Amino acid sequence: MGPGGRAASAALVGGSVAIFGALRRLALALPRPAAVRSRPGRVWRWRNLLVSFAHSVLAGLWALFSLWHSPELLSDIQDGYSVSGHLLVCFSSGYFIHDTLDIIFNHQSRSSWEYLVHHAMAISAFVSLIITGRFLVAAMLLLLVEVSNIFLTTRMLMKMSNVPSPALYEANKYINLVMYFAFRLAPQAYLTWYFLRYVEVQGQGAFLTANLLLLDAMILMYFSRLLRSDFFPSLRKGSAGRDVDGEKFLID
Repeated sequence: MGPGGRAASAALVGGSVAIFGALRRLALALPRPAAVRSRPGRVWRWRNLLVSFAHSVLAGLWALFSLWHSPELLSDIQDGYSVSGHLLVCFSSGYFIHDTLDIIFNHQSRSSWEYLVHHAMAISAFVSLIITGRFLVAAMLLLLVEVSNIFLTTRMLMKMSNVPSPALYEANKYINLVMYFAFRLAPQAYLTWYFLRYVEVQGQGAFLTANLLLLDAMILMYFSRLLRSDFFPSLRKGSAGRDVDGEKFLID
Protein backbone atom coordinates (compact mmCIF):
# COMPACT_ATOMS: atom_id res chain seq x y z
CA MET A 1 0.00 0.00 0.00
CA GLY A 2 1.33 3.40 -0.97
CA PRO A 3 1.57 6.48 1.27
CA GLY A 4 -1.79 7.78 0.02
CA GLY A 5 -3.50 4.50 0.85
CA ARG A 6 -1.94 4.38 4.30
CA ALA A 7 -3.03 7.96 5.00
CA ALA A 8 -6.60 7.17 3.92
CA SER A 9 -6.64 4.07 6.11
CA ALA A 10 -5.31 6.05 9.07
CA ALA A 11 -8.10 8.58 8.53
CA LEU A 12 -10.67 5.77 8.48
CA VAL A 13 -9.31 4.34 11.73
CA GLY A 14 -9.33 7.82 13.30
CA GLY A 15 -12.89 8.35 12.13
CA SER A 16 -13.89 5.05 13.74
CA VAL A 17 -12.31 6.11 17.04
CA ALA A 18 -14.39 9.30 16.87
CA ILE A 19 -17.58 7.34 16.12
CA PHE A 20 -17.12 5.15 19.18
CA GLY A 21 -16.30 8.21 21.25
CA ALA A 22 -19.67 9.64 20.20
CA LEU A 23 -21.38 6.36 21.04
CA ARG A 24 -19.77 6.44 24.48
CA ARG A 25 -21.21 9.90 25.09
CA LEU A 26 -24.60 8.71 23.88
CA ALA A 27 -24.44 5.75 26.27
CA LEU A 28 -23.90 8.20 29.13
CA ALA A 29 -27.27 9.77 28.38
CA LEU A 30 -29.20 6.52 28.23
CA PRO A 31 -31.24 5.39 31.27
CA ARG A 32 -29.61 2.76 33.46
CA PRO A 33 -31.23 -0.11 35.38
CA ALA A 34 -31.68 0.36 39.13
CA ALA A 35 -29.11 -2.35 39.84
CA VAL A 36 -26.54 -0.32 37.92
CA ARG A 37 -27.52 3.09 39.35
CA SER A 38 -27.26 1.77 42.90
CA ARG A 39 -23.68 0.58 42.38
CA PRO A 40 -21.40 3.42 41.21
CA GLY A 41 -18.72 0.90 40.30
CA ARG A 42 -20.97 -0.57 37.65
CA VAL A 43 -21.72 2.65 35.78
CA TRP A 44 -18.54 2.66 33.70
CA ARG A 45 -18.83 -1.05 32.99
CA TRP A 46 -22.42 -0.69 31.85
CA ARG A 47 -21.57 2.14 29.47
CA ASN A 48 -18.50 0.33 28.19
CA LEU A 49 -20.52 -2.82 27.50
CA LEU A 50 -23.15 -0.84 25.58
CA VAL A 51 -20.44 0.50 23.26
CA SER A 52 -18.99 -3.00 22.96
CA PHE A 53 -22.46 -4.31 22.08
CA ALA A 54 -22.80 -1.71 19.32
CA HIS A 55 -19.45 -2.75 17.85
CA SER A 56 -20.40 -6.44 18.02
CA VAL A 57 -23.68 -5.89 16.15
CA LEU A 58 -22.12 -3.70 13.46
CA ALA A 59 -18.84 -5.59 12.95
CA GLY A 60 -20.31 -9.08 13.33
CA LEU A 61 -23.08 -8.58 10.80
CA TRP A 62 -20.69 -6.69 8.51
CA ALA A 63 -18.19 -9.57 8.51
CA LEU A 64 -20.96 -12.12 7.98
CA PHE A 65 -22.50 -10.20 5.09
CA SER A 66 -19.13 -9.51 3.44
CA LEU A 67 -18.14 -13.18 3.42
CA TRP A 68 -21.62 -14.27 2.33
CA HIS A 69 -21.62 -11.71 -0.49
CA SER A 70 -18.10 -12.64 -1.66
CA PRO A 71 -17.53 -16.32 -0.78
CA GLU A 72 -14.71 -16.53 -3.30
CA LEU A 73 -12.56 -14.65 -0.79
CA LEU A 74 -12.37 -17.80 1.32
CA SER A 75 -10.29 -19.48 -1.38
CA ASP A 76 -7.48 -16.95 -0.91
CA ILE A 77 -7.07 -16.20 2.79
CA GLN A 78 -3.58 -14.77 2.38
CA ASP A 79 -4.02 -12.40 -0.56
CA GLY A 80 -7.77 -12.02 -1.07
CA TYR A 81 -9.02 -8.43 -0.95
CA SER A 82 -12.32 -6.58 -0.78
CA VAL A 83 -13.07 -2.94 -0.12
CA SER A 84 -15.73 -3.95 2.39
CA GLY A 85 -13.24 -6.10 4.29
CA HIS A 86 -10.67 -3.32 4.33
CA LEU A 87 -13.21 -0.86 5.70
CA LEU A 88 -14.29 -3.41 8.32
CA VAL A 89 -10.74 -3.89 9.57
CA CYS A 90 -10.25 -0.11 9.82
CA PHE A 91 -13.58 0.19 11.65
CA SER A 92 -12.74 -2.50 14.20
CA SER A 93 -9.22 -1.15 14.66
CA GLY A 94 -10.79 2.14 15.68
CA TYR A 95 -13.02 0.35 18.20
CA PHE A 96 -10.10 -1.49 19.81
CA ILE A 97 -8.11 1.75 20.06
CA HIS A 98 -11.10 3.55 21.58
CA ASP A 99 -11.76 0.77 24.09
CA THR A 100 -8.09 0.65 25.09
CA LEU A 101 -8.11 4.40 25.78
CA ASP A 102 -11.43 4.10 27.63
CA ILE A 103 -10.01 1.41 29.92
CA ILE A 104 -6.79 3.33 30.62
CA PHE A 105 -8.29 6.80 31.10
CA ASN A 106 -10.95 5.44 33.44
CA HIS A 107 -8.34 3.64 35.56
CA GLN A 108 -9.66 0.17 34.77
CA SER A 109 -6.35 -1.27 33.55
CA ARG A 110 -5.83 -3.54 36.52
CA SER A 111 -9.24 -5.19 36.34
CA SER A 112 -9.21 -5.35 32.53
CA TRP A 113 -5.58 -6.22 31.82
CA GLU A 114 -6.51 -9.34 29.83
CA TYR A 115 -8.46 -7.21 27.42
CA LEU A 116 -5.66 -4.70 27.10
CA VAL A 117 -3.48 -7.61 26.00
CA HIS A 118 -6.17 -8.75 23.57
CA HIS A 119 -6.61 -5.25 22.14
CA ALA A 120 -2.85 -4.78 21.73
CA MET A 121 -2.73 -8.03 19.77
CA ALA A 122 -5.72 -7.06 17.62
CA ILE A 123 -4.49 -3.54 16.90
CA SER A 124 -0.97 -4.64 15.97
CA ALA A 125 -2.28 -7.46 13.76
CA PHE A 126 -4.86 -5.27 12.02
CA VAL A 127 -2.36 -2.47 11.41
CA SER A 128 -0.02 -4.98 9.76
CA LEU A 129 -2.90 -6.15 7.53
CA ILE A 130 -3.82 -2.60 6.57
CA ILE A 131 -0.21 -1.74 5.68
CA THR A 132 0.59 -4.90 3.70
CA GLY A 133 -2.85 -5.66 2.30
CA ARG A 134 -2.34 -9.36 3.11
CA PHE A 135 -4.40 -11.72 5.33
CA LEU A 136 -7.42 -9.42 5.11
CA VAL A 137 -9.74 -12.43 4.72
CA ALA A 138 -8.27 -13.97 7.89
CA ALA A 139 -9.25 -10.81 9.76
CA MET A 140 -12.76 -10.99 8.34
CA LEU A 141 -13.07 -14.58 9.55
CA LEU A 142 -11.80 -13.61 12.98
CA LEU A 143 -14.32 -10.78 13.18
CA LEU A 144 -17.13 -13.31 12.89
CA VAL A 145 -16.47 -13.65 16.61
CA GLU A 146 -18.44 -10.44 17.03
CA VAL A 147 -21.62 -12.35 16.15
CA SER A 148 -20.93 -14.50 19.22
CA ASN A 149 -20.12 -11.38 21.22
CA ILE A 150 -23.64 -10.03 20.63
CA PHE A 151 -25.02 -12.79 22.85
CA LEU A 152 -22.09 -12.82 25.25
CA THR A 153 -22.46 -9.08 25.88
CA THR A 154 -26.23 -9.49 26.22
CA ARG A 155 -25.53 -12.09 28.89
CA MET A 156 -23.26 -9.69 30.76
CA LEU A 157 -25.72 -6.80 30.53
CA MET A 158 -28.52 -9.01 31.88
CA LYS A 159 -26.28 -10.20 34.70
CA MET A 160 -25.36 -6.65 35.68
CA SER A 161 -28.95 -5.40 35.57
CA ASN A 162 -30.32 -8.36 37.53
CA VAL A 163 -32.81 -9.07 34.75
CA PRO A 164 -36.06 -10.25 36.35
CA SER A 165 -36.72 -12.94 33.73
CA PRO A 166 -34.77 -16.16 34.41
CA ALA A 167 -36.30 -17.67 31.27
CA LEU A 168 -34.77 -14.92 29.13
CA TYR A 169 -31.35 -15.46 30.67
CA GLU A 170 -31.68 -19.24 30.22
CA ALA A 171 -32.62 -18.88 26.56
CA ASN A 172 -29.69 -16.54 25.90
CA LYS A 173 -27.38 -18.92 27.78
CA TYR A 174 -27.95 -21.72 25.28
CA ILE A 175 -27.96 -19.44 22.25
CA ASN A 176 -24.70 -17.96 23.52
CA LEU A 177 -23.16 -21.44 23.74
CA VAL A 178 -24.17 -22.32 20.16
CA MET A 179 -22.87 -19.01 18.85
CA TYR A 180 -19.62 -19.47 20.76
CA PHE A 181 -19.01 -22.71 18.90
CA ALA A 182 -20.20 -21.47 15.50
CA PHE A 183 -18.63 -18.02 15.37
CA ARG A 184 -15.74 -18.13 17.82
CA LEU A 185 -14.32 -21.62 18.21
CA ALA A 186 -14.93 -22.86 14.65
CA PRO A 187 -13.35 -19.91 12.75
CA GLN A 188 -10.50 -19.79 15.26
CA ALA A 189 -9.79 -23.52 14.89
CA TYR A 190 -9.90 -23.31 11.10
CA LEU A 191 -7.55 -20.33 10.95
CA THR A 192 -5.12 -21.95 13.39
CA TRP A 193 -5.03 -25.06 11.22
CA TYR A 194 -4.61 -22.96 8.06
CA PHE A 195 -1.79 -20.83 9.44
CA LEU A 196 0.14 -23.79 10.84
CA ARG A 197 -0.22 -25.70 7.57
CA TYR A 198 0.11 -23.05 4.85
CA VAL A 199 1.57 -19.79 6.15
CA GLU A 200 5.30 -19.16 6.12
CA VAL A 201 6.79 -18.95 9.61
CA GLN A 202 8.68 -15.74 8.99
CA GLY A 203 7.97 -12.04 8.90
CA GLN A 204 4.30 -11.12 9.03
CA GLY A 205 3.24 -14.77 8.83
CA ALA A 206 5.21 -15.64 11.97
CA PHE A 207 3.89 -12.59 13.81
CA LEU A 208 0.26 -13.36 12.98
CA THR A 209 0.68 -17.06 13.79
CA ALA A 210 2.05 -16.20 17.23
CA ASN A 211 -0.86 -13.81 17.78
CA LEU A 212 -3.31 -16.49 16.70
CA LEU A 213 -1.88 -19.11 19.05
CA LEU A 214 -2.00 -16.72 21.99
CA LEU A 215 -5.59 -15.88 21.07
CA ASP A 216 -6.36 -19.62 21.03
CA ALA A 217 -5.23 -19.88 24.64
CA MET A 218 -7.29 -16.86 25.68
CA ILE A 219 -10.44 -18.10 23.94
CA LEU A 220 -10.18 -21.54 25.54
CA MET A 221 -9.67 -19.92 28.96
CA TYR A 222 -12.76 -17.74 28.50
CA PHE A 223 -14.74 -20.74 27.27
CA SER A 224 -13.85 -22.73 30.38
CA ARG A 225 -14.96 -19.80 32.55
CA LEU A 226 -18.23 -19.54 30.66
CA LEU A 227 -18.94 -23.26 31.07
CA ARG A 228 -18.16 -23.18 34.79
CA SER A 229 -20.30 -20.11 35.35
CA ASP A 230 -23.39 -21.03 33.34
CA PHE A 231 -23.39 -24.82 33.16
CA PHE A 232 -21.17 -26.20 35.94
CA PRO A 233 -21.33 -23.64 38.78
CA SER A 234 -20.22 -26.27 41.31
CA LEU A 235 -16.83 -26.36 39.59
CA ARG A 236 -16.14 -22.66 40.05
CA LYS A 237 -13.09 -21.96 42.16
CA GLY A 238 -12.31 -18.83 44.06
CA SER A 239 -15.17 -16.85 42.57
CA ALA A 240 -17.51 -16.81 45.56
CA GLY A 241 -16.04 -13.58 46.83
CA ARG A 242 -15.65 -11.92 43.47
CA ASP A 243 -17.88 -9.03 42.59
CA VAL A 244 -18.92 -7.89 39.14
CA ASP A 245 -17.77 -4.38 40.03
CA GLY A 246 -14.21 -5.66 39.99
CA GLU A 247 -14.19 -6.77 36.37
CA LYS A 248 -14.92 -5.27 33.00
CA PHE A 249 -16.09 -8.53 31.43
CA LEU A 250 -18.37 -10.60 33.60
CA ILE A 251 -17.39 -14.09 32.52
CA ASP A 252 -17.68 -15.53 36.03
